[in-house]
Amino acid sequence: MSKSPFQSNDKALAKRWAAWQPRPANGSGAKPVSLKDFDPDATPFMNGEKAQAKEDVQALAIELDTLQDLLYADRRYKLLVLLQGTDASGKDGTVRGVFGSMSALGVHAVGWKAPTEPERAHDYLWRIHQRVPGAGELTVFNRSHYEDVLVPVINDWITPEQQRQRLAHINDFERMLSETGTVIVKFMLHIGFEEQRERLQERLDDPTKHWKFDMGDIAVRKQWADYQKAYETLLAATHTPWAPWTIVPANSKTHRNLMIATVLREVLQNLDLRYPPGDPGLEHFTVE
Repeated sequence: MSKSPFQSNDKALAKRWAAWQPRPANGSGAKPVSLKDFDPDATPFMNGEKAQAKEDVQALAIELDTLQDLLYADRRYKLLVLLQGTDASGKDGTVRGVFGSMSALGVHAVGWKAPTEPERAHDYLWRIHQRVPGAGELTVFNRSHYEDVLVPVINDWITPEQQRQRLAHINDFERMLSETGTVIVKFMLHIGFEEQRERLQERLDDPTKHWKFDMGDIAVRKQWADYQKAYETLLAATHTPWAPWTIVPANSKTHRNLMIATVLREVLQNLDLRYPPGDPGLEHFTVE
């Protein structure tokens, strides 16, 4: 791979993409990212009406299916996609809308919950390492190891020093994965406080969505400001050249899918994927 998969030759796309990557608050690298700088209502990747954007998402899904097939055949890389965000930010919808057209052969989705007792008996990255993609595979994490620098921080289960240690551990872990062939694409799905309220209420109003509602979501909602601060800290600390973050304004579900699909297409195209050469002995073989 001659260049970083996170660089685009399309100058317009590169500019739009860069605008939604973490940047230090007030221009100081010593300060955390400010999520107030990123409008969750924005739709920077939409060039037209919503109907056109939906068509674009469908077209991109077909392109991504072809690229995923090429990734699987090539086998030189592994692709790990992280979807991180607050409750109701659209992680499940992204899995369906962006990855739903891909072959199940080489695509895996992992939904992370609270660690089990056996998992807690090991270090917090132990269970994560077991589910990263193998050669040619694309794995989507619905939530991720970043929960381990969110929930324990908000609930004071770890000290500030342990928080800093974990952020450093994660950077080292992701660098090791990157240096051994894993391309890591991280998306933070950014919705507003009012948008979350509407989506949680929708789950209550629709009997078919009651299964998605958890009273624990209400308790977490009361900690909104604390979670925003914790996200700002992790975004600043773990936005690295080998595993950069993209903040996705996600109040619009259609835009969310369009932006993520566009970025993923760019990353996969940058890998210069190719089908392996066939057996020369089959060149003139005829099936009778």
